[in-house]
Amino acid sequence: MFSPSSPTARLLEKVFQYIDLHQDEFVQTLKEWVAVESDSIQPVPRLRQELFRMMALAADKLRHLGASVDSVDGGSQQLPNGQTLPIPPIILAELGNDPKKPTVCFYGHLDVQPARREDGWLTDPYTLTEVDGKLYGRGATDNKGPVLAWINAVSAFRAMEEDLPVNIKFIIEGTEEAGSVTLEELVRREKDRFFSSVDYVVISDNLWISQRKPALTYGTRGNSYFTVEVKCRDQDFHSGTFGGILNEPMADLIALLVDLATLPATLKNHSIETLLQKHPEMVPKNINGSLVDSSGHILIPGIYDHLAPLTEEEKKMYEAIDLDLEEYRNSSQVKKFLFDTKEEILMHLWRYPSLSIHGIEGAFEEPGAKTVIPGRVIGKFSIRLVPHMNMSVVETQVKQHLEYIFSKRNSSNQMVVSMALGLHPWIANVKDNQYLAAKRAIKTVFGTEPDMIRDGSTIPIANLFQDVIQKSVMMLPLGAVDDGEHAQNEKINRWNYIEGSKLFAAFFLEMAKLH
Repeated sequence: MFSPSSPTARLLEKVFQYIDLHQDEFVQTLKEWVAVESDSIQPVPRLRQELFRMMALAADKLRHLGASVDSVDGGSQQLPNGQTLPIPPIILAELGNDPKKPTVCFYGHLDVQPARREDGWLTDPYTLTEVDGKLYGRGATDNKGPVLAWINAVSAFRAMEEDLPVNIKFIIEGTEEAGSVTLEELVRREKDRFFSSVDYVVISDNLWISQRKPALTYGTRGNSYFTVEVKCRDQDFHSGTFGGILNEPMADLIALLVDLATLPATLKNHSIETLLQKHPEMVPKNINGSLVDSSGHILIPGIYDHLAPLTEEEKKMYEAIDLDLEEYRNSSQVKKFLFDTKEEILMHLWRYPSLSIHGIEGAFEEPGAKTVIPGRVIGKFSIRLVPHMNMSVVETQVKQHLEYIFSKRNSSNQMVVSMALGLHPWIANVKDNQYLAAKRAIKTVFGTEPDMIRDGSTIPIANLFQDVIQKSVMMLPLGAVDDGEHAQNEKINRWNYIEGSKLFAAFFLEMAKLH
């Protein structure tokens, strides 16, 4: 924060006035960007052309700001059907290289999830529509709005012919929703070139936990995604001909996935080997289900052994967060959560692991009645990881546990457990300069201290930047909790978009002051 009479405060006031006066232009640009159907999920040539058009629009916008822009060719990808599609380029852009100034790199993405009006949208998803101050459109909050807010902040300084307080770099991609196909390779390749002068990395690709109070995000959970295959044979069976005389793969799989019997609470954190050696009498003989109980507790022995300890400082952060549980429950359309207090809800979303069962491949799911016994089924589940959990240890624990449960069924079927995806959790140092600068900027723009939050989902890019280029990474969200990213009727509030543009401008000045 700056003294009201200081030159910096007067400059900031001029920047804020410029942003307010030009907010309709900023909304119009967002409308033009939303109109581009930059869907990276569906491998369709027309949509891939739209992605290339979107990246070209962004590159032109940055050039008009005076940035040097390099659109790095992404090559091509071959799909399972043999089709080859080009991968959109990744934009690397740079504004300023003054060695006396800090260099802040902004990451964003311009691809979106699929959206169709008939899926339940109240408006055309690719026509930005304003209703009661809410800007509805696919990509409005994820992630075209925040990318433009950063550009808006830069453009305000440029239009007023004011010197940028910091050196700015951009890395903008077009395949985040599809797994950031070529991003890691590029970051590693550019570590000692494009990123060599970067001091700080800012990501704005998540949401507040409230509708009106801003937030700073300092951590995300990781993800280990598992498949468990149970197979008798490749062909299905007729239930009238074979029902009752064989071990059915579906019955085995359901027993592995669903909580039909639980281990005693006092033994949940012990390994299967320890239980068998020291307490064989306490291992239920009829244990059929094994992954998670009705209270959300993961039943895989040892899974909670290596969690980061809960400190008093962390407890106070949860207590300070502005979360209306009733509003949160209603907006989520959930009748009842597993926990009753704000602190318990937040800790189980952010600092404890969770296990979710996602589906079964090979099961009959069409309308009607089909009397089939699937010969081979694959269950899919994932564990959200938190700091201090070791991914390879978790993989071993899961495999050993399911193998033990399966052995108790005495089934003649074959079972194979595989970890299909492994992404580490991310945690930042909230005492870094850029977190302090962001807190001050939020106080200046919104008049309040931010909620210090984590994100229960997995955002691999944060870990990638932190691990590869070894620089401070911060997540600075702009969108409100009810923005509906990935859902029907995605939106960003005009207020969030415009005040977010001011926030980035204030952040530039605070970073310059701290550095």
